[in-house]
Amino acid sequence: MNTAFSPEERCLIGVSGGRDSVALLHQLHAAGFRELIVCHLDHALRAESVADAQFVEKLARKLDYAFVLQREDVATLAKQRKKSLETTAREARISFFTHVAREHDCPRLFLAHHADDQVETLLFNLFRGAGAAGLAGMSALSTRTIDGVTLQISRPFLGTWREEIEAYILRHKLSFVEDASNSDRKFTRNRLRHDIIPVLEQAFGRDIRRSIWRSAEILRAEDDLFADLLGNTPPELSVPALAAEPIAIQRRRLRAWLKLHGVADIGFEEVEAVRALLKGGTAKANLPRGWHARRRAKRLFLEPPRNGLSD
Repeated sequence: MNTAFSPEERCLIGVSGGRDSVALLHQLHAAGFRELIVCHLDHALRAESVADAQFVEKLARKLDYAFVLQREDVATLAKQRKKSLETTAREARISFFTHVAREHDCPRLFLAHHADDQVETLLFNLFRGAGAAGLAGMSALSTRTIDGVTLQISRPFLGTWREEIEAYILRHKLSFVEDASNSDRKFTRNRLRHDIIPVLEQAFGRDIRRSIWRSAEILRAEDDLFADLLGNTPPELSVPALAAEPIAIQRRRLRAWLKLHGVADIGFEEVEAVRALLKGGTAKANLPRGWHARRRAKRLFLEPPRNGLSD
């Protein structure tokens, strides 16, 4: 297992109590990480969630790790924001990690996403019409800036398959909690995992997961190359300079610009809305969660949400 961080560094780790995060916690402990802060967000979506939090706390204490717990009523939050439970839960988790990172002055975070998650991410982004960056999926090491906090996120299991994690759990006789919602077909990822991928494998007559994962790896390397070629992204963009570039470069530069500022849910429509500012006419583009892009004096700049919440 390759980790981006040193065992001597203090790091956060997201632990749900499921097999993936329990296996990662066990491997990091075996690798000599002694300064971990175990972070658990109770989504309050199931009656068993309190018991799950207690399980994770007990595990953290057993390994002599610090433990941070937060409870968030994700269902109510989803209704307030008019978003899906999946999106709201993801936003709540990253907001929680950001808060803990700030409170403990610890910007390093381990997450237990694995190879099957990468396959599902590519397919999910493909069906929603993502470009090459979205199809590249997750990075083994990435950074994300939210509300002034820059998180370094390491995913050591990104090249490890679900069955390998299950074998590790059995070999070391590790206890974990089963989340019944992982089989609930109302969640898109579960339909991908349990319905769509098996149908595709039946149609192709083989295991397609490794081919999809390989495509994500190729696209990730190419996306990293483009990011290097584009160079640093300034706080504001020159309209004449950007308008003179090819459309593909415009889209990549704008996406990187929005991501740099922490704008959430960046898709094709959001990028195109900002790109339309290059043509004149309207001077303002509405973006998710209260952000606005504006054109003034031949420059593009961003206005953050008035309530200060951008995660």
